[in-house]
Amino acid sequence: MKLIRKDQICAFNIHYAYYSLEYCLNSLEKLGVTKVELLAGHPGLWLDHRGFEDTRPIRRMLADRHIQCPVITPENCEFAYQYGAPEKEQFERSFQYFANGIRMGAELGATTSIFPSDEVTHAFLKAQGREEDYMPLAADADAVYDEVIEIDLSALEPLAACPHSPDNVKPVRSLSMTKVDQVCIGSCTNSSYADLMTVAEILKGKTVSPEVSLAIAPGSRQVLAMLSANGALTALLDAGARILESACGPCIGMGQSPNSAGVSLRTFNRNFEGRSGTRDAGVYLVSPETAAVSCLTGYITDPTSVPAAAPVAMPEAFPINDNMVDLPASEDEYESVEVLRGPNIKPLPVAQPLTDTMELPCLLKVGDNITTDHIMPAGSKILPYRSNIPHLANYCFEVCDPEFPARAMAAEGGFIVGGANYGQGSSREHAALVPLYLGIRAVVTVSFARIHKANLVNAGILPLEFENAADYEKISLGDTLELSGVIAGIENGAVTLTNKTTGCVIPLRCDISARQAQIIRAGGLLNYTREKNR
Repeated sequence: MKLIRKDQICAFNIHYAYYSLEYCLNSLEKLGVTKVELLAGHPGLWLDHRGFEDTRPIRRMLADRHIQCPVITPENCEFAYQYGAPEKEQFERSFQYFANGIRMGAELGATTSIFPSDEVTHAFLKAQGREEDYMPLAADADAVYDEVIEIDLSALEPLAACPHSPDNVKPVRSLSMTKVDQVCIGSCTNSSYADLMTVAEILKGKTVSPEVSLAIAPGSRQVLAMLSANGALTALLDAGARILESACGPCIGMGQSPNSAGVSLRTFNRNFEGRSGTRDAGVYLVSPETAAVSCLTGYITDPTSVPAAAPVAMPEAFPINDNMVDLPASEDEYESVEVLRGPNIKPLPVAQPLTDTMELPCLLKVGDNITTDHIMPAGSKILPYRSNIPHLANYCFEVCDPEFPARAMAAEGGFIVGGANYGQGSSREHAALVPLYLGIRAVVTVSFARIHKANLVNAGILPLEFENAADYEKISLGDTLELSGVIAGIENGAVTLTNKTTGCVIPLRCDISARQAQIIRAGGLLNYTREKNR
């Protein structure tokens, strides 16, 4: 077993991380990381982390893709997850499957998920024409983990995340009598060449059930081109699939919304209520194998109940076509570059300077597990205005409190109070930018989902947590709240809230890194970056 000590290191290439470098730097500093170096031309980040140790080799990675998230809790949010196998055993897998594990780690609230960089990584980079970027990366031999979870992958069975959360997991066999109305495969998760070749093999020569609508979104232009070149695209079309562009699409309700009260199987990463664009739809998250077999039968079907598809042979070289890549302007040119903004593109809101005392009303109080879809809904009605924050503000928290936008605009400033795991789900910046536009100066919660907390800081909104969770009950909608000791509090972690309406005093903690404190003081990441580069 390879373990890691907190004073030692494990490295990974940020190019394959789910999060941006900006987010990783904030998270790593929070974990006490002090060393950041460049590895092979890419930012290498050092951190302590939990680990997974698998007890058997992985057969075609099929079992691995049936691993679903454990319960999403704030306790998961202080760790990164490393996936590995015992020293003498090897993963028999495609590098492209790593991305699925990394993406679903986000649903744990984890800082990031890490796979070893080994000969499989090397083979993938070589096939992509990037062999020179490869370097082996693994945990130190004497590393120590906070926790080790052993999973016998050969004993796993196909699983499905049921409505309306990625952690509501049941065996697929227990859902076998559930009629299916729609199947969507692809988007950012489970959309690689290997994924869609497996789906094509299952569907080849067959026809989708007349009761089911099948949509497929290839993960990239490269994947779509390869499917077209080798004939797999024809197999998908002949089976009755609609081919969508390589984009988020149905995952965030941009087209292919299920019928009312319908059941939709999706190979995506989130299934929060209403996210699909249909409020009363039942969205299940499944593997590509489960999705493909089920769209043929018309019912949720265990893929192990039918003959397995032939293993996908990965190409020795992927086609590389960068003719659509438009490089940034050079330093000599960028001053003369004109940014074109149409009437639907508005400037970003600007955070107000931080003050030591704030006395403002509680404009909204919400419960536990508020998602970014609650804060800023997706869907075809709203997303076309993604560059128009003033317009988006009309929909902020509309599923929780339709009166909130008008109330916030009339108040000209205030606070939001939330329960546990506030801000889980998509890492969309709009869930921070729109509240900023509406005058929200601070969000006070029992606990935050990690990515959204970082986004609040970057927007210049102060994230605060109750020192005692029970104090959540001491604040009501409309109460006048005073925050004091803010300037010192972002440094020492303690801020005092006084409920002027009831007279009670509530201790809060400001659990952010020193770097994030500087960002808050500057009024958000844009201001901070501008000041650092003067």
